[in-house]
Amino acid sequence: MKRSQKIWFILPLRCLLFVSAFLCCSIITRKHLNDITHWWSILASLLNIITIVVLWIICKRGNTTYREMIRYEKKRRSFFQAFLLIGIMLLIGMGGMYAAGWICYGEFPYLAAMMIAPVPPYLAVLNVLVLPVTTTIAEDGLYLGYGVNSFTSKWAAVLIPACFYALQHSFIPTIFDVKFMIYRFLSFLPLTIWICYRYYKGSPVSHIMTGHWILNLATTVQIVATSFHPETILSCCKIFPHII
Repeated sequence: MKRSQKIWFILPLRCLLFVSAFLCCSIITRKHLNDITHWWSILASLLNIITIVVLWIICKRGNTTYREMIRYEKKRRSFFQAFLLIGIMLLIGMGGMYAAGWICYGEFPYLAAMMIAPVPPYLAVLNVLVLPVTTTIAEDGLYLGYGVNSFTSKWAAVLIPACFYALQHSFIPTIFDVKFMIYRFLSFLPLTIWICYRYYKGSPVSHIMTGHWILNLATTVQIVATSFHPETILSCCKIFPHII
């Protein structure tokens, strides 16, 4: 199968993984999907590792490396350029989430507290080390390195991976609530389009991945705070929206 054909099987991978994982957990624990949403961050780390293994297999079969696939170049870069790109990522990410909350729920800002709901504190601390790194490697490898680079048309290269990049978030966590799923998709679509566009235009992938890591880190830190002090959940939402 050619890469142009494989792309339609690979890009939806994470959507399928999250749906399958949450359904399996719901069946095993005999709990409703709404009752296990707080475990999303732990499941995400596990599924990130699976995604990374899939990317490793793809690279091995293509006789390439992960760095080559994502076009990583170890060069001295402008600090100002990196700071500007990362700052724009943060603004677009936060703006997209606030706008989506207003569109879907009529609230500004809308606070989806489930995204930073408490988990066992020791897991929350461990996940600060695991989730930001694995999410960045998995998602940027899949949607940028493999996705964007699989298309020759500019708009296909930007919009198709960006839509799948945003769509996966509709299933993190998986609850079959149409409004919530649309909210999650719209929250991330502006950011994923911008990321895919900047990557296509040649912005250093190291800058994009650094900005992505910062966004992921912010969410895991909030989960740590609420895991040790559950009463802080609303204040954490107001300080920094959970963008992951």
